[in-house]
Amino acid sequence: MRTIIAGGHGKIALRLERLLGGDATGLVRDPGHVADVEATGARAVLCDLERAGVEEVAEILRGADAAVFAAGAGPGSGVARKDTVDRAASVLLADAAERAGVRRFVQISSMGAGRPPEPGTDEVWAAYITAKTEAEHDLTRRSLDWTILRPGGLTDDPGTGLVRLDLEVPRGRVPRDDVAAVIAALLRERAGLGQVLELVSGDTAIDDAIAGLP
Repeated sequence: MRTIIAGGHGKIALRLERLLGGDATGLVRDPGHVADVEATGARAVLCDLERAGVEEVAEILRGADAAVFAAGAGPGSGVARKDTVDRAASVLLADAAERAGVRRFVQISSMGAGRPPEPGTDEVWAAYITAKTEAEHDLTRRSLDWTILRPGGLTDDPGTGLVRLDLEVPRGRVPRDDVAAVIAALLRERAGLGQVLELVSGDTAIDDAIAGLP
């Protein structure tokens, strides 16, 4: 399954590219990141989603089987970039997927999205959650075969392959290794279509968790 991954140098994206190998193409905006993506076995394409137009991105997507939105403004970014990356870039990728005829779309969101930020929340975190929520709302209105994945608190601990994956789960943490493995399985099994899924560490093997989705 040829998969285009936006935010191709992100921590989850690099892990996913290792799993998908030559079937993956990572979109990066920094030429200095190309070698890291290629070291995973994936292909790298330069594309700045904050500056690109929909036709440019659609041309990259043409002939692909799936798109994964794994981009994020990242730590240290301000309120403005939470909107231009975490919301607007996802909208752009979905627009391009529709134009290119790529129906399968997986969006990495965040636990806490889908509802207003809690009162007293730091303004940058509130902007992040708001951007993720608006990106989710945009995607759910489309006719794409979408899945939204909301991981809990992300860690760099080694993956265990054991998760809790459902429409709603208690708050918790999850290794990025396991997030990437879940996305790879969702793509492989064409599972979770039209679903918003929450993910934390648990005691169920990933393949069993996906097979047990409602």
